[in-house]
Amino acid sequence: MTRQGWSTKKIALALYPFGAGAAAVNVFFASLIFSWVGGPVASPAWSIGLGCVIGAPASWYFARHIRTLMYKADAGSDPAGG
Repeated sequence: MTRQGWSTKKIALALYPFGAGAAAVNVFFASLIFSWVGGPVASPAWSIGLGCVIGAPASWYFARHIRTLMYKADAGSDPAGG
């Protein structure tokens, strides 16, 4: 069976803005929680910067997961169309 659809790299690139944004929000909220015990609150710029760094591997692993689900879905389909 040939593999059809987007590659993992293409999926990761498409999902990266969402992964980086979600990571930035999580970094900011984690710094707010950390501030309850005396830690510093991250600035929005630091949160976005760390979100961009953390978002890259997170997007890659999520794209791999999506690609695996696509392989499983393709393996379960009937190639004859019946």
